[in-house]
Amino acid sequence: MNALVEKQDLFFFSPVFQERIWGGIQLNEIFGYEIPNNKIGECWAISAHENGPSIVANGEHKGLTLSELWSQQRHLFGNLEGEKFPLLTKILDAKDDLSVQVHPNDTYAQINENGELGKTECWYVLECEEDAELIIGHNAQSKVEFLSAIEENKWDEILRRIKIRPGDFFYIPSGTVHAICKGTLILETQQNSDTTYRLYDYDRRDDSGNLRELHIEKSMDVITFPHADADPIRNEYQQEGTVITEFIDNEFFSVERWKVTATTNLLNNNPFLLASVVEGEGNITINDETHSLKKGMHFLIPCYVKEFSINGEMDLITSHV
Repeated sequence: MNALVEKQDLFFFSPVFQERIWGGIQLNEIFGYEIPNNKIGECWAISAHENGPSIVANGEHKGLTLSELWSQQRHLFGNLEGEKFPLLTKILDAKDDLSVQVHPNDTYAQINENGELGKTECWYVLECEEDAELIIGHNAQSKVEFLSAIEENKWDEILRRIKIRPGDFFYIPSGTVHAICKGTLILETQQNSDTTYRLYDYDRRDDSGNLRELHIEKSMDVITFPHADADPIRNEYQQEGTVITEFIDNEFFSVERWKVTATTNLLNNNPFLLASVVEGEGNITINDETHSLKKGMHFLIPCYVKEFSINGEMDLITSHV
């Protein structure tokens, strides 16, 4: 293993901000990010996607993108196979409703989206208004029934709405009709993909006055009929001074919440570990070097770091493959 690379045991990233028609200013107000305008819908916090690659913010690899690390320093990630880094971490600020949409699986995306990965994702609700909702799933038993509802504009009848509160977690496999609704701030862990098929966009127009493109045919190709809820695990256990809640663990990703209240020693047996500080502040110590952590920071621990400790008063959302 390259000794030079091993010197850097922790990789912080500078977020990439994406303007969206439904975006707002919560990423500045809640996390203190310096956002470029008042319509920022997405913070791509840890990303190796070509539409918004994250940049290393510290250490000898400062200035490199995560994509470059993946292509040039694969041993950082346990020599995982694959052309693309597998995961993408986002924070989404829904000042307005997102479009009703669906994502393809790997097989469909590989054929129809120029080799793109499919998009299975999951959501952790950070903040939301009192009566906030999400759209997850539909009530149609078949493609024919769904198409009939579209033709008759019966969106309220065909879509399933769920009341939410902070701390809720939802698993959204590819093929699931879904939408994040207004007044919601969400951390999303997903496959490294930017493929979205819009079913319905409330007849909303862009800044040029044009209706946004819909993708009805592709959506119908990939929607799961009938809808079946995909429930998360939500196992909870105490590890020294940290309560760990395991939300999901499958072929795409494992996602946990770490609620830290005191010093905790942890092991890393994964090809890499991604983490986002979503509340509070504290420290992480690796090989006798301590780094400060605060709300809004995002970092990666490489495979050769096998143990570390954390302390403080903070909540983290972590993920790995």
